[in-house]
Amino acid sequence: MKVIRRYSDGERMTHWVVAITFVLAGLSGLAFFHPSMFFFSYLFGGGPWTKILHPFIGLVMFFAFILMAVHHWRDNLMQPGDAEWRAKARDLLMGKHPQMPEAGKFNAGQKMLFWVLVICMAVLLATGVLLWRPWIAPFVPIVLLRVAVLLHAVAAVLLIVSVIGHIYMAIWTKGSIRAMTRGTVPEGWAKMHHPAWYRQMTQGKS
Repeated sequence: MKVIRRYSDGERMTHWVVAITFVLAGLSGLAFFHPSMFFFSYLFGGGPWTKILHPFIGLVMFFAFILMAVHHWRDNLMQPGDAEWRAKARDLLMGKHPQMPEAGKFNAGQKMLFWVLVICMAVLLATGVLLWRPWIAPFVPIVLLRVAVLLHAVAAVLLIVSVIGHIYMAIWTKGSIRAMTRGTVPEGWAKMHHPAWYRQMTQGKS
């Protein structure tokens, strides 16, 4: 089976750092989101340790994501054909498999996810810094803290929902997981899901 290199080792390592820290940040954050989920704090050594570790885990996640975003942002810029892809996306999800516009390295759905993640990460960083106790939060006006708490929670929920959708689509699209475990994808997968990228990668090759 012929394969094509989709991600380098460095790209895959960065992706998995983001993925692991996302899970840890999510669980530690949920521990304080509602009393019914406080039991998640036991994974981190109890409430005090969870409160200490959460912002540091979040910083690692953010900076790892920045490395990933810097590398991929150009491939995630919207192109003219992306509007048509979005218009037909519902039929695709319903299993009707319409004739979709040719996608480059990332399709319109992946591009939208990318920019949602960028916005959510930026909001989480900005609000998380304001809420960081005991270093910053005591010096921030209470009204601003309340707004920060609300925005932090909204961004976190949106991020979690988006990532769950990302995982579902990766599993649903057979062959996608391989890209992040081995770094390569079968040629047939590339031709079917990202034909424009496939031609770019195989141009001039026999």
